[in-house]
Order: sequence, then C-alpha cells, then structure tokens
Amino acid sequence: QIVLVSGHLDSWDVGQGAMDDGGGAFISWETLSLVKDLGLRPKRTLRLVLWTGEEQGGVGAEQYYQLHKENISNFDIVMESDEGTFKPVGLGFTGTDEARDIVKEIMTLLLPINVTNIYDAADGTDIDYWMRDGVPGASLRDDISKYFWFHHSHGDTMTVQDPNQMNLCAAVWTVVSYVIADMEEMLPR
Repeated sequence: QIVLVSGHLDSWDVGQGAMDDGGGAFISWETLSLVKDLGLRPKRTLRLVLWTGEEQGGVGAEQYYQLHKENISNFDIVMESDEGTFKPVGLGFTGTDEARDIVKEIMTLLLPINVTNIYDAADGTDIDYWMRDGVPGASLRDDISKYFWFHHSHGDTMTVQDPNQMNLCAAVWTVVSYVIADMEEMLPR
C-alpha cells in the first residue's frame, strides 16, 4: 500500500522553476528525509514521485498512471504540491466525507504551527487521474498572494524561496503523509 507525495521537476521555460515547482519537489523529498532521519517506519510505503512533463500537459503523470493503475486499490492517498511553498495555510482535499473527517483530525496535529484548514478540493495536474478514479487526494494550500508575481516568469528563482516557510510546508507534508501511512486502515473511499 502506498502514500504518494509529489511535486514536478520541469519548469516553465523562461525561469528556473524554483517555486513552480522546485519547492513542491523539495518538500516531498524532505518528507522522506525527515521520516528516515527520525527513524520512523510507517505501515505503508511512502513513495516520492518527481513528475516530469507537467508543464507540457501532464504527460509524465499520464504515463505513471497507465503503468500503475492496475494497482489503484493499493494507493491510499496521492498528494501534490504545485502552488509554491509560501507560508502554508492548510490542505485541499478530495475524498469521501469519512476520509475528510480523518484528515481533519490529522490536521489538528498541526495546530502548533497554525496550519489546520481543510479546503474543498485538491488541485494537481499530476494527481487528477487518481482522484477521478476515487483515490483520495491532497494538495498543499499556502499564501499565494505573491505566487503570480513569479509564476512562469524570469523571477521564479531560488531567491523567491523562504527557507522558514519551506520548512513549514515540509512539516505539513510530513505529518499528513506519515500519519496516513501509519494508520491501521487505509482512508475510506
């Protein structure tokens, strides 16, 4: 059984792609690193996918889906970060009401960093195939007030990234994915 965390590696051609979507790739990588450094071993596999071809219509995600859809019942949740890594405010979630209630409970663990909101729908080109087939999905929601200042521009460089905000995003990603991966049962569908 698999809990998938992800971001995409390709960037828009005029910028470096540090925010879109190097930040999402980084926090997904950091999730696995933190779990390993803490010596945690969840019941399910935490899988990192660094998508490619997202900016060209999601061709990498489609290929991955085609290769793995026969095992769709083993995918517990698919998570994608693709709206920058500014100060996190919560998660977008797509899934059943029962699954949403569980994720709401998990989000209470993030009260010390004030990131407890659950929004109505997960967004993510790379996880859409899975969510359409009933796999619960989550997307990082953050303060995107400056996102479009840099999105698909020459300004999308590493100087946009704030290490403290990225660490908060990685904390959200790690807590949510680890807890789901370590639950007795998969999220209800």
